[in-house]
Amino acid sequence: MVRRNPKNPANRNTGRGNASAANAGGGSGFVRIIAGKWRGRKLPVKNVEGLRPTTDRVKETVFNWLAADLYEARCLDVFAGSGGLGLEALSRQAEQVTLLELDKGAASQISQNLNTLKADNATVHNTDALSYLSNKGQPFDVVFIDPPFRKDLLSDVISKLEQNGWLSHNALIYIEAEKELGQPVVPTHWDMIKEKHAGQVSFRLYQREEK
Repeated sequence: MVRRNPKNPANRNTGRGNASAANAGGGSGFVRIIAGKWRGRKLPVKNVEGLRPTTDRVKETVFNWLAADLYEARCLDVFAGSGGLGLEALSRQAEQVTLLELDKGAASQISQNLNTLKADNATVHNTDALSYLSNKGQPFDVVFIDPPFRKDLLSDVISKLEQNGWLSHNALIYIEAEKELGQPVVPTHWDMIKEKHAGQVSFRLYQREEK
């Protein structure tokens, strides 16, 4: 179950960055933590091919949706990219965060940023997300899914999360995808509770109910 804070009612994996993390000329950028104990911190991000920017405005909206549900929650970031969503969840008192990222450089940078923050309640796996989720898992309370565009990965991720025990009874699942994809096909016991669009991106929040 998601626990609430009583005090505060081309790379297969790389999908997400930050608006400031994508430099057209190459090199590195940064990811900014919006709120929580590390509010305002800027952390370096590798400029990896396929790292798709997510604006701070979108991130702020998503975490406003999740504000009451992150306290002591176990979170899974499936296509971690810059690690921006996982880091934000940690800053907002998530109990534990697992991040999956295939690109070695991006995964290494996330690990370095966690060391900088002295965050010992997060784990980075330099791995293919679909292979990782093919195994039986332990349930997570909040799951972030932001796959690279036009790679046809979303349906497989959703199936593996559901079939292999990665979701808690009332898990919250955030999905960000290209607007042209339309509304994704999800299990009938996932209720969409939030939806918004920004530019070419659509992002939605689902609440799972045990079958």
